Amino acid sequence: MSSSSLPFATPPMRLGVCYYPEQWPRERWADDARAMREMGLSTVRIAEFAWSRMEPSEGRFDWEWLDAAIETLAAQGLQVILGTPTAAPPQWLVQAHPDVLPVDAQGRVKPFGARRHYCFSSPSMWTASERIVTAMAQRYGQHPAVVAWQTDNEYGCHDTTLSYSPAALTAFRRWLAERYGSIEALNDAWGTAFWGVQFLGFEHVGFPVGQPTSALPTHAMDFRRFSSDQVVRYNRMQVELLRQHAPGRPVLHNFMGLFGEFDHHEMGQDLDIAAWDSYPLGHVDTAATFLTEAERQQWARTGHPDISAFHHDLYRGIGHGRLWVMEQQAGPVNWADWNALPLPGMVRAWSWEAFAHGAELVSYFRWRQLPYGQEQMHSGLNRPDGQRDVGGEEAARVAQEIAQVAAALPADALATVSAEVALVVDYPSLWMTQIQPQGKDMAGFGVAIRYYSALRQLGLNVDVIGPDADLSAYRLVVLPQSLHVSDALAQRLQQHSGVIVAGPRTGSKTADLAIATPLPPGPLRALLPVRVRAVESMRPGRHYAVQAEAGSPLGHASQWRDLLDLDASPEGQDVQVRERCEDGWPARVSAGRVDLHAALVDPALLQAWLDDAARRAGLSTVAISAQKPGLRLRRRGALQFAINHGPADAQVPVPTGVPLLLGSATLPPGGVAAWVVPGSAPRSR
Repeated sequence: MSSSSLPFATPPMRLGVCYYPEQWPRERWADDARAMREMGLSTVRIAEFAWSRMEPSEGRFDWEWLDAAIETLAAQGLQVILGTPTAAPPQWLVQAHPDVLPVDAQGRVKPFGARRHYCFSSPSMWTASERIVTAMAQRYGQHPAVVAWQTDNEYGCHDTTLSYSPAALTAFRRWLAERYGSIEALNDAWGTAFWGVQFLGFEHVGFPVGQPTSALPTHAMDFRRFSSDQVVRYNRMQVELLRQHAPGRPVLHNFMGLFGEFDHHEMGQDLDIAAWDSYPLGHVDTAATFLTEAERQQWARTGHPDISAFHHDLYRGIGHGRLWVMEQQAGPVNWADWNALPLPGMVRAWSWEAFAHGAELVSYFRWRQLPYGQEQMHSGLNRPDGQRDVGGEEAARVAQEIAQVAAALPADALATVSAEVALVVDYPSLWMTQIQPQGKDMAGFGVAIRYYSALRQLGLNVDVIGPDADLSAYRLVVLPQSLHVSDALAQRLQQHSGVIVAGPRTGSKTADLAIATPLPPGPLRALLPVRVRAVESMRPGRHYAVQAEAGSPLGHASQWRDLLDLDASPEGQDVQVRERCEDGWPARVSAGRVDLHAALVDPALLQAWLDDAARRAGLSTVAISAQKPGLRLRRRGALQFAINHGPADAQVPVPTGVPLLLGSATLPPGGVAAWVVPGSAPRSR
């Protein structure tokens, strides 16, 4: 069944909530369900942590309470998203099969008593998961109120992607044997001649931890690949069971923000929809690797203007054009180092931001703040006493506004519009930056979000895509930090007719995490006839001035730069040095329609470079000035949205005479505006 034929694709914007009936007295359920409907909510996600309630002992199921909960919600016209409960294995399973538990890198077992206490390689966990998922799907797979299924909950949360258990070691060795065929091939790929660490057999390979110094990079890389494959394989098992017993219902998973410990693109191939859990304030507080303290202070109560948007665009791509927000922050969270109160209006703004980026559903976490347990300080739409909190009031307002917008537009006016800019993000390259950062602040999503932010500040719509995606629809393709570029991707880039921008480190590594041959940019040398002769990472505070030929400084390079030697192009197209660092090394070069950024530069200069590339690609840009740093634009179908993250009022570029469906031409912090684009004819994805 194709994703487009699955139910629950329309209407294009809905609101939902996460609810845990097992945590509340049964006599409250009906009142809660009625209040949800009155607030304007239409869906409820339940059951993702209730395994112990469904299966109190091995093979003995208790469905009475869940039957009653589903019927209570359905009686109010609410639709149910059922979560498989495998994120919280019951204690009886752990006691009977201790191999279920994960083990950390120091060999310590992570015990029962919280959640996510399982190893993806455990045969006992696999068997028990098959049993509970099958039983759930057989019972509720055809229930008219159950419209979708979520697998598990936040795979890998709490550092549980990598497990160092005996079961994981056995599975890792088997995976290596299948990948390499012979131990000689493994030794060659891993470069074990260095320091003379040749392995004698697959049975002698251990985990890439605990050695006196760092393990071989390819050993660590293969363990990341193996661990990712285990997560994808485990999820696929659940998806196949749900497809068998709950046909016609879309299957999704709720991914996390700023998290790349397994290959989300690969998992997305098995899903109908990609969902994610959006916590803008929590992500600002935890993004210490690429946000300065001043930036975290600036966006502490509104969320960074581009972090949530980046994930909306990332997961829309992973979900084949279908995006849900399964958990939307509705107030303070409890898991960051400091947990700020959202600025009034931001819960509403975050909701509309998700819809602007193509979300079909925004589901708030959670219905009511719980007065006990590990997350008792995590807010919800309602306070523990049952009274609406600020988030609940703003959610109710969004529900009313959705109805107003829907009444003013034809049914197909909110089809997601294909962007003309693609930002390539691949998870193996993220792992490479973690294993060999070379600069302490080079790991993770920071560089990708920096480029994404610059594109967004030019008013451009962006698709965040994987390395295997079709490039033909894009006028501008940006690779901010693709350390490994496969031969297939290199060929598609050579055949692509649009403008291509490659950031520092692009093409610098082989799939085995060795220096590329020929020298970086490796397989892109046909497009970029240069050689990276050396690299330099810079500690915070160090920088080089960047200037045009014989010109005054335009900005500065910091954090990282590649030192380039220029070659003559085999097609006779010389490489043009556009700007240089103060010591003469190129900062940006062009070869025809391809730009290479040899350095990471300050935001204003990066925006100027990308503006130049966009204009050469035939794209119109709208510069957002430093006086309104929190304003962002996003088009969905016939609607143009503007969202102001602050810190001051911002004037939005609504055309003269065009009426606004939402907001005003001058937006306060937390404000949202939307208007119909004159003469718009949406291109459906």
